Order: sequence, then C-alpha cells, then structure tokens
Amino acid sequence: MVVLSERAAVRRLHDRLGFGPRPGDLDRGFAETRDRLLGAGPDAGAEATPMPDPGPPPGKPGKNADPAAKQQARKQTQAQATQAVSWWLDRMAAADLASVERLTWFWHGHFATSEQKVCSPRLMLAQNRAQRDHALGSFTDLARAMVVDPAMLLWLDGNSNKAGKPNENLSREFMELFTLGVGHYTEDDVREAARALTGWTAKRDATGAQLVAKRHDDGVKHILGTDGDYTTQSFVDLVLSRPESAPFVAGRVWFRLVSATPPPADVLNRLVAAYGSRRDIRALLRAITDEAAFHDSATSLVKQPVEWLAGLLRALGVRPAKLEDKTRTQLLAALRGMGQVPFQPPSVGGWAAGGAWLTTSAGVARLHAAQLVAEHADLGAVAKARDKAAAIGDLLGVDAWSDRTRTALAGVGGNVRQLSTVAACAPEYVVSG
Repeated sequence: MVVLSERAAVRRLHDRLGFGPRPGDLDRGFAETRDRLLGAGPDAGAEATPMPDPGPPPGKPGKNADPAAKQQARKQTQAQATQAVSWWLDRMAAADLASVERLTWFWHGHFATSEQKVCSPRLMLAQNRAQRDHALGSFTDLARAMVVDPAMLLWLDGNSNKAGKPNENLSREFMELFTLGVGHYTEDDVREAARALTGWTAKRDATGAQLVAKRHDDGVKHILGTDGDYTTQSFVDLVLSRPESAPFVAGRVWFRLVSATPPPADVLNRLVAAYGSRRDIRALLRAITDEAAFHDSATSLVKQPVEWLAGLLRALGVRPAKLEDKTRTQLLAALRGMGQVPFQPPSVGGWAAGGAWLTTSAGVARLHAAQLVAEHADLGAVAKARDKAAAIGDLLGVDAWSDRTRTALAGVGGNVRQLSTVAACAPEYVVSG
C-alpha cells in the first residue's frame, strides 16, 4: 500500500465527500478539512441558491385532446425539469461546503427515482429537499421519509397498493436495493411487506402523500419472521433493525465513496459500530475516512459525469446560473451525452459505477463540456504561470501529471483554454486517485 501524502489525502476528502477542491482548499490539513466537510455550519453559497418552485405540472390532456395541446403540456413539463436540473447543478457549484450536495447526490442514486415516470419536477425537487435534509443525519429518518415520498410512490406504483390488492414494487425495492440487499428476505416477506405499505397515495399536482385509511390493510402481517399489525413506519423500523441492514448501507457508501472492492470484515465491523443504533451517516463517513483504504493511493474511483462536471465548475469558478441560456442548454446537452442527468436515473438501481463512464461517446461529450466551461473560466493565473501544466494542475487539484499527459498539455500550452480543456479530460482528473 502506498499512503497518500496529506495534501493528496485532503484532495481525496474533497473528491469523495464533495465534488473536488476549490482554489485554496488544499492548503488546510486533513483533520481541519474533514471537520469542515462533516460539520453542520451555515453555507452562504448554498443559501444564496434557493430551490425554485416550478409550480405543478400542466394538467394531462385527455385522450381526445388536440395534438398541439399534448405537445405544449410536454414542453411545459420539460421546461420545469430543465429548470430543476440547472438549479441543482448550479447549487453544486455554489455551495461553500459541497458535502451536503455530494451526499444528497449519493442518496439520489441510492433511492433512485426518475422524473421520466414521475412527470412532476415539483415532486422531484421535494424529494431532493428531503434527501438534503437527512443527507448527513439519521438513515432511519431518511428511510422513513423516502418510503412515503410522493415521487417515490409514483415511481414505484404506490397508488396501486391497496388492501386486498397489494402492489409489491416498493416493498421489494425497499428491502433489496435500499436497506437489506439480495438474499436477506423472501418472496413471502415482499408480499406481506406490501400489505404494510398499503394506503398511501400521491398526486402529481399535490405537494405531499396521503394515507387513505380505507385503502390500508390493518391486519396482522408476517414479515421477516415476526408477526404484527405493521404500518409503514413500523415496517421501516423492523427492516432497519435486521442485522443485515447496517452492513448493507455501510457497504453501499463504501462502494461509491471509497472503492469497488468491498471492505474486509474487520473494517466493515468498525464502520457498522460507528453507524450505530442511531444509524448516524455523519459518524459512518468519519469512520470511513479513518480507514487505511481511504488513504491508499490504489483506491481510485472513476468520477460520474455529474461529479466530474460539478467539480470542474467549482475549480474554475463557473456558475451555470450566470451562463447565457444557449450555453447552459449546451452544457446540459453535453451532460446528457455523457449519460447522466440529475433526476433521470435509468432505473431504480441508479447509475453505473466505474469504467462504464469511460466510453468513446462519453469522452466526446466530456470534451465539449470541458470546452464550454473553459470558455467562461478566469484562467489569468494559468496564463501568467511559467509552468502552465503545473498551474492548471493546481487549479484542478491534480497531484501530478503523468509524462503522457504532460506531453499532451505541452502541445496546447499556448492556449490556456485548450490547456484547461485537455487537463479536465485527462485521466488524472477524470479518475479520483
């Protein structure tokens, strides 16, 4: 194992608990940086970027509606969805301490819900707010919020889940993908858990879910070896009390923030102990950063497109909200070309990880996005530097360039915007080493 230098470890903290460093962030020590990222202080940048209210989605035209009316409704919903994506990307860039946004992004992928089926940007933003509220808090509170979240109910067919005719989608995914993992429940558990979740309904033009008593099955259910008149919340508590739940959640956080290699048993035991009975996400993250693997130079992760772009915007001081509409549209199109748009995960399983993002088509889109950001960045300090490759590396928080990358950067050193573009697409920046 090659242990990272303290400066490299600080950069990794910003990469894994945020979206990468801003200028000056690497001048602080590891302990101070971790305390800041996992603290609960005010964030002026985030507070100055309040969540928009796009309003309710347009009413759904009837079957016999004029095609032009249907097209207009689709355009309105798409405009609201684009506003939501633009806002969140801007907030990622604006936050002074990006850890809350980074963990909100993580939970968005964990409790993956897509606007493409929900068809209500307002409800997607409401879910986003709930995930942010609990991003570094209690997983219990987060899970309780998600199981009755209106967007989640629409996404996993909660409206079809009623006494006498339970729908198993939410109960299955809640156990398999959100809390326990494959193999830790039976098909009977899925059916009985669906009964516990009956009665909740959500509407696209409303702001919250409703429990309709006559639709709820209040009989005794047999779930995970226990009997009881389980309600939604008592079902959540039962599942989270299972011995498999804490290792599963800790393992998912590890997979996305540390390494695709699962933690050894002794490491996992320490993480579970830190997570504790309060299911403390902040304590879990602190414990993760104490582990040797977090400081091992070999535990690299490919940045997801959103993480890469948010980090680039932060490093180069570019705010999407301040770009012209045309440029912002092009930036979002490039993000789509890379295969990842906030609020639009491909399935309830969320987005891929690792080398799945390193395709030729994604590389072309990444190059275009890097060009757009470079065109609006203040690169004066790089232009004045004698060693421009080192200067852009400092700006991006790259520890060192390989000989191959240095050669590529030398070839465009006469144009700092091209230099920035090439550096942003280099392996040393695309991969968090």
